[in-house]
Amino acid sequence: MKQIDLVYRTAFAELAQRIFDAQFQADFPLEGRFVSVPVKGRNYWYFDLPIPEGKDKRRYVGPQDDADITARVKAHRQVKDDIRERRKFVGMLLRSGGMSAPDRFAGEVTKVLADAGLFRLRALLVGSVAFSCYSGLLGVRLPGTSMQTGDADFAQDFAISAEVEDSLPPILDLLRSIDSTFRAVPHQADKAKVLAFSNSVNYRVEFLTTNRGSDDYTGKPSPMPALGGASAENLRFLDFLIYEPIRTVLLHREGVSVNIPAPERYAVHKLIVASRRRTDALGRAKRDKDLVQASLLSEARVETRQSYLLADAYREAWARGDRHSDCKRRLDPVVRLSRWRSRPV
Repeated sequence: MKQIDLVYRTAFAELAQRIFDAQFQADFPLEGRFVSVPVKGRNYWYFDLPIPEGKDKRRYVGPQDDADITARVKAHRQVKDDIRERRKFVGMLLRSGGMSAPDRFAGEVTKVLADAGLFRLRALLVGSVAFSCYSGLLGVRLPGTSMQTGDADFAQDFAISAEVEDSLPPILDLLRSIDSTFRAVPHQADKAKVLAFSNSVNYRVEFLTTNRGSDDYTGKPSPMPALGGASAENLRFLDFLIYEPIRTVLLHREGVSVNIPAPERYAVHKLIVASRRRTDALGRAKRDKDLVQASLLSEARVETRQSYLLADAYREAWARGDRHSDCKRRLDPVVRLSRWRSRPV
């Protein structure tokens, strides 16, 4: 695995910072004001925007103890939008830096949801589109074949969705702004709830959330107040994946500020998911992709001398096996990864 030159890794970090600054200004116009609101013993930033009817519209911003967010609250009026310059940055990182980009349509889907405030509401980009962000974040070259996808997955913790007291515009309207053929896909177990959207070429946008109870909830939809009328499917082990996410940039157009899982959590989670795949041809293909991605991210952590982060994530998942009876037997990274590190990808 080849590391990306330091000059491009530094440029990526600067781009991520500038995109977050620009997104912050787009979300919170200068005519509004920030207020600190205590919620259950913790302070959160909210943004009050005057509206013609005379009552302020309040938006959720983030925890006050998030240093990045609080710094931008204080420097809000100094932020400048520089879209053209950022597009040049993205092009340089892709052409000369050897970093990875998502496929164009996945980038458009992610951008329209980001612009609407999805990541401000502490949702995460997960799945293979998220995987395309790790090349720049880790500073290594990752093969494009490990990122091919026909869908885009997003996750949000149920408690966050219920408590932020803010919401996106209708998801279907947002998606139809880039492709008019998008339609809502009712959940098989509850036709009144929608957690996925599909277009004329079967590109699928899906929302996931953490399983809040027993396995009886697995595979069933949960209403998500912050997701513009969409629900989300409860998945086991998702709480492990999305804990303490990382803010980074998706290299699409002028760059998109996104939240993604920590790479070591992504790798360990893929080991668990791979062992749960079905044994038919499609299930085996997905399992192979899971293990390739887990192997690449594990190797990247070793290559960048951060293997201790991978070890910590693995130990945490193993400890959770006391509560999830099948978690431990699904975690065997020495056997699984050694089998895949030597395979061509």
